[in-house]
Amino acid sequence: MAKDALETTRSPSEALARFASELRFEAIPEAVVLRAEDLFVDWVGSALAGKGARPVETIAAFARAMGPTDGPAEILMERRGTSPLFAAMVNGAASHFAEQDDVHNGSVFHPAAVVFPAALATAQEIGASGKAFIAACTAGYEVGIRVGEFLGRSHYKIFHTTGTAGTVAAAAAVGHLLKLSPEQMLHAFGSAGTQAAGLWEFLRDAADSKPLHTAKAAANGLTAAYLARDGFTGAKRILEGQQGMGNGMSSDADPVRLVDGLGSRWALAETSFKFHASCRHTHPAADALLKAMQDNGLKAGDVSGVTTLVHQGAIDVLGPVTNPSTVHQAKFSMGTTLGLIAVYGKAGMVEFEEGFARPEVVDFRNRVEMVLDPEVDGAYPARWIGKAVVLTKDGRAISVRVDEPKGDPSNTLLRDEIDAKVRGLAKFSGAASAGEMDGLLARLWQLSRANDVGRLMSTPKS
Repeated sequence: MAKDALETTRSPSEALARFASELRFEAIPEAVVLRAEDLFVDWVGSALAGKGARPVETIAAFARAMGPTDGPAEILMERRGTSPLFAAMVNGAASHFAEQDDVHNGSVFHPAAVVFPAALATAQEIGASGKAFIAACTAGYEVGIRVGEFLGRSHYKIFHTTGTAGTVAAAAAVGHLLKLSPEQMLHAFGSAGTQAAGLWEFLRDAADSKPLHTAKAAANGLTAAYLARDGFTGAKRILEGQQGMGNGMSSDADPVRLVDGLGSRWALAETSFKFHASCRHTHPAADALLKAMQDNGLKAGDVSGVTTLVHQGAIDVLGPVTNPSTVHQAKFSMGTTLGLIAVYGKAGMVEFEEGFARPEVVDFRNRVEMVLDPEVDGAYPARWIGKAVVLTKDGRAISVRVDEPKGDPSNTLLRDEIDAKVRGLAKFSGAASAGEMDGLLARLWQLSRANDVGRLMSTPKS
């Protein structure tokens, strides 16, 4: 299929649209299906974790005011139905707040927070099967990851790739469920790409924009696909065209990446889970510090300073956050994340909530610096190497290295670890009881075999 698509189409956009339209569940390797299930279960935990977060609740209140009071699609944290548009929006926002959603290293893109909200809302409206849902989400991941890789490192310096590439990813997933033809899918891409947005400036002000990026990417991608179904046209070269996303949002866009291994390289399987509840750019250094402390029996008070050797992307994203004023902003502070690791031994939801401003954490934060490392930067974004030099008060300089951060495909979370993570996120937000999670997780692990995706957390009104 992929070979035929590349031979009979005239542009990378057309090849990508044909792939997203024609992908079938039976063509997806079993290991990729299992990985898609893992990623979906992991995403549900993040979607539940958004309950009670002020920015997410603000978006949810907007949806209640603007949208229907009930409908076929479900807002998980509220356990109520609404239109697919507003369900995608709120679930997209909720799942990107806790900073526990997945990430694809090479594209620096969080697929789950945009693909699953849009696909779940559509699947619930049309009564799609579990197999149809998994195939659609796989199409969304494969498209979104390649768009992110196409846009390149220069794009990520200014734009939040999850908000931009994510809009096209959501359109691909929804378009697949709606059975769009290749031509209709291409139009959906055009309408998605022209709505793609998301800028990093919010980090400097501790602003609420990040979950809005995923909310709008999921909702706008869904909108683009539904419009294409009804004959609405979009630019046919929105990605690589003269005035498309690549030329408008990047200085190193490479159209070849749009079709890299299409149909044979399954980028979904390359996606990583998040172990720490912070920006992924902090994770390699956090793992390195944790290793240094465990291997040498160190406590926070034994450390006089930490130099983290990082890639430029970490400096671009984390560098502006020098004195975090909120829990969410603290998750983009390298020093705070490492301070929590040093003081508590972990940087989870509870540690950030209760400890980010504690004096001992702030003190440690102020002893952390980031330095650009040529090896780490050269490997990024394909590999996220963790390197650090830990200086101790007794005069030692301990160099430590982690080649595969916890959660990467070669150092992945097992299903029992995903299960525990999801339960912990639901408990933290109060979104569901332990008994409710027993039933939900039993069902989620069997979703690909379900005849109808249906509601997950609520029962439709009769």
